[in-house]
Amino acid sequence: MEIRDINHIEQAAGKSRPELLRFGLALLFVIGIMFYTWASGGGNIMLIVAGMIGGYMALNIGANDVANNVGPAVGSRALSLGGALVIAAIFEAAGALIAGGDVVSTIRGGIIAPSAVANSDVFVWLMLAALLAGAIWLNIATASGAPVSTTHSIVGGVLGAGIAAGGWGVANWGTMSSIAASWIISPLMGGLVAAGFLYFIKHRILYRQDVMAAARRVVPLLVAGMAWAFTTYLMLKGVRAVLKVGFVESALAGGVVALLTYVVVRPRVARQSNSAAPNDKARVNVMFTIPLIFAAALLSFAHGANDVANAVGPLAGIADVLGKGAVSKSAQIPLWVMMVGAIGICLGLALFGPKLIRTVGSEITELDQTRAFCIAMSATITVIIASQLGLPVSSTHIAVGGVFGVGFLREYLKSSYTRMVDDILAHHPGDDAEPIRDYLHRFDQATPQEKAAMLDQLKREAKKRAAPELLSREDRKGLRKVYRGELIKRAHLHKIIAAWLITVPASALLGALFFYALRGAMLP
Repeated sequence: MEIRDINHIEQAAGKSRPELLRFGLALLFVIGIMFYTWASGGGNIMLIVAGMIGGYMALNIGANDVANNVGPAVGSRALSLGGALVIAAIFEAAGALIAGGDVVSTIRGGIIAPSAVANSDVFVWLMLAALLAGAIWLNIATASGAPVSTTHSIVGGVLGAGIAAGGWGVANWGTMSSIAASWIISPLMGGLVAAGFLYFIKHRILYRQDVMAAARRVVPLLVAGMAWAFTTYLMLKGVRAVLKVGFVESALAGGVVALLTYVVVRPRVARQSNSAAPNDKARVNVMFTIPLIFAAALLSFAHGANDVANAVGPLAGIADVLGKGAVSKSAQIPLWVMMVGAIGICLGLALFGPKLIRTVGSEITELDQTRAFCIAMSATITVIIASQLGLPVSSTHIAVGGVFGVGFLREYLKSSYTRMVDDILAHHPGDDAEPIRDYLHRFDQATPQEKAAMLDQLKREAKKRAAPELLSREDRKGLRKVYRGELIKRAHLHKIIAAWLITVPASALLGALFFYALRGAMLP
């Protein structure tokens, strides 16, 4: 063996050590759950297996789903990756333990008829199969860099295992049709809301001649709006286990917090936008940094409160059945089960989360603090609107849809600007280079209204003279394609949509296979 080959082997081994370390820590967590359930459950083998699979599921939720909460903040550089991991871990655990809920439906979301799982043994096998199917599919999606819905993963697992247990008639196809509708509704609403906020910010702040003066007026209102949205969102979704309130009460509480936020933020923004501050976009981005940090923390808290049930719900149901010997429609979640979910989500985030955080934060489209702010607003506003309209939505699809919405709006605006520039070049003679450069500079600095007036004047003047085109139609089309390719990555779009569409079918197939395997292994 040559020295060069040895060096290559050593380099490969060095790269694999972090992966082995992460795998080892995850394995220790699962083994720790095994020993705990063995000691506390009297050696019940099914409870031990269920606890280990529940821990595995929690690891995968942390690795995949949490990226939606902190990815935009990391991609915009409002937070470092390490800071985001710390904040997300703390608030995910707090949300799970403080507001994670004390009761969870054992038949997840009404996916299957309760009569199909009246037998306690069948119920345990079904829940184990569903939990394992959802966890494995999440693991596959994380490895491929695709953010998918953990709710859809576990729902698919329950559906597949339920059909395997009781046939096609046990499935609640009305509920499944709502879930299918969320594939379209969630990213579309998330994208439209995020793009709408970005368009508003561009036209009310960034496209103005005096950017700082516009920021002094508008930024405090935007941050106050975020305070209202997050307060309302947390009241409706994040603390429902602690405090039962309706939309009106939540909105009023949000209004109070928004008013206080405006009072605090306004003088701060005024200081940041003083006359000495540079009149540019970068300074506006700085104003959104602290709100984004709060957004990442609050979204993580709400995620921990809501989605921990995806990891521990089936586990709680299994523990309840094994303790009572019968299937009930609801099951109390013991503290140790909640701890499995909370710790597993945090550990999965720390060990395997950075890959998906980078995908959401920087690999789909380039983000800055302004764009990340719009995505965070979309994540809350869309859920509030959908909950009041009774529309099924997925938080994962909303967040990723918001990222794509921002990217597509940037693409559209850049293409529009390119067409304007092409129009300018087409109406000037080829030897008029210096006036063209001067005109383009003035055009770039002008407001949207001034740009429209300049173009109208240019077209009127062009009618009086026959000006040759400097760029062919093909050249212009190619230039627009270059801009489009720079602003949003089509490969990631196609991969993510494909992963979304096959999540429920794939996890359902896995759930059915695992159920048959468990039943075959357990039956005499």
